[in-house]
Amino acid sequence: MNTLPVFDTLQLEIEGGIATLWLNRPDSRNALNLRMCHELTAACETLEADETVRVVVLRARGTAFCAGADLKERQGMSAAEMVARRVDGFTAYAALEALPKPLIAAVHGAVFGSGCEIAAACDFVLATSQAAFKYPEVGWGTVGATQRLPRIVGRRMAKELLFSGRTVDAHEALQLGLVNHVYDPAEFDVAVAAMAERIAAANPLTVRLTKQSIDDGLDTTREGAMAIELLAIQRNLRHSDWQKAISAFGKKEKGDAAA
Repeated sequence: MNTLPVFDTLQLEIEGGIATLWLNRPDSRNALNLRMCHELTAACETLEADETVRVVVLRARGTAFCAGADLKERQGMSAAEMVARRVDGFTAYAALEALPKPLIAAVHGAVFGSGCEIAAACDFVLATSQAAFKYPEVGWGTVGATQRLPRIVGRRMAKELLFSGRTVDAHEALQLGLVNHVYDPAEFDVAVAAMAERIAAANPLTVRLTKQSIDDGLDTTREGAMAIELLAIQRNLRHSDWQKAISAFGKKEKGDAAA
């Protein structure tokens, strides 16, 4: 068994093909600092290389998922240093987004600023009813969250949320598409585990090719997207045991009919 890396701001656990990556700065409400940016990028490299990992769940210790960027470390920075720091954040978000394995954000409490970007970089989001989303960038006198957010909620709603900086509760977040499902906190752990287990049970190549086809297809034309899917289908046929799956499905259908 490979030894898992030890991080200062994160905690990584792997069991039964499911990796859980915890944001682990609870005393700072998991505020994103430079060290966490670097460690998120490194963790993604570890998870991509580990062939035992079929699905990744991104969670957080403490009372908040991520209360935004760590503003304390930015005090006294020059404009050039601020740009460099923002680039490090962009690199971390991009590493999460580029992870070829399915990545689920399981959020609770405050999901503010950089926390929203982290969640948006994941494939989809599960939330407790106590989760709250906020995009405070404009109020802080800066620019951010202008690319992933409008692709999720649309141009007009993205402008409203960014211009106003208002807080969105979990149920409105569900309506807007910021989250996929909302659970009572007492049911959350079981629901997250069930989703991760369901995905981990699927063919990992098929899941990876499906993710790639969706992500790459949305960045091109309809015709280009269909070509991407066809290439994925061909690769899947070459490298997966699809005939066994179809045979098993046929047997199940006959059994259901007999019953």
